[in-house]
Amino acid sequence: MLRARDWILAARPKTLTAAVIPVVVGVALAFSATGRVEWVWALLALAGALLIQIATNLVNDAIDYEKGTDDAQRVGPIRVTASGLIEARQVKHGAWICFAAAAVVGIPLLIRGGWPLLAIGLASIAAGYAYTGGPYPLAYHGMGEVFVLAFFGPVAVGGTYWLQTLSIAPDVLIAGLAIGMPACVLLAVNNLRDVEGDARSGKRTLAVRGGRRFAVGEIAVFAFTPLLLGAWWWWRGERVAALLPLLLAPLAATIVRSAMRDRGAALNATLGRAAALHAGYGLLFSVGMIVG
Repeated sequence: MLRARDWILAARPKTLTAAVIPVVVGVALAFSATGRVEWVWALLALAGALLIQIATNLVNDAIDYEKGTDDAQRVGPIRVTASGLIEARQVKHGAWICFAAAAVVGIPLLIRGGWPLLAIGLASIAAGYAYTGGPYPLAYHGMGEVFVLAFFGPVAVGGTYWLQTLSIAPDVLIAGLAIGMPACVLLAVNNLRDVEGDARSGKRTLAVRGGRRFAVGEIAVFAFTPLLLGAWWWWRGERVAALLPLLLAPLAATIVRSAMRDRGAALNATLGRAAALHAGYGLLFSVGMIVG
């Protein structure tokens, strides 16, 4: 008998801030530019982002099991398919239901945002499936960071801003890159933790392709570059938005030190710190844009 808590586990609620934060940032940028928030469009954008993220997680759960990536030697959090809690077929059905629900939520967004929102919606759903599914799964060919940087960065932030203002600006895309980078820290730490199992199963992540030293360097770049981008916001006159995220520099340093030192399951705690870095950067930057 299927239990609700198994489906909640499959949705990976601890990862869902990756979908929430870009929407928050897009709304904050729009408020800074216009002085108002279009709450209906903000909430619909949030619902769509969460549904696509959950669907992507479900596809990943089922396909990683089928490909042998999630096996008895897995050191990360429990996966429902590999643990036998839910059959792979059912998990995939759940994914398609979430993708379909995201498409339904997207109908009023298309009416509001026009063809740019159609392009974003279709690309997001396709990329969510192609992350681990299809003939060329992105995560299995070292393209995971490209997917995360784009779709949890400029695409999500820019799409939210467009819904709010029906316009776009270079600042929005730069903010999107800055938000996408801490999301890449999450993925890079995850791949570093799983590097041995991924290598066994043929999952050619950047950590597998480049080795541990490359993976640590990647984590450092993605952790500190958003803080350095504060120089852009300082130059643009957004002094509070430039300074507040610098409070996270010690956390970024802790993540990099842990990536250099720890192995396997010990990196699960670092994954939690990476999630805090991503959420913290997005929230502090948003507060800076609103009050600055």
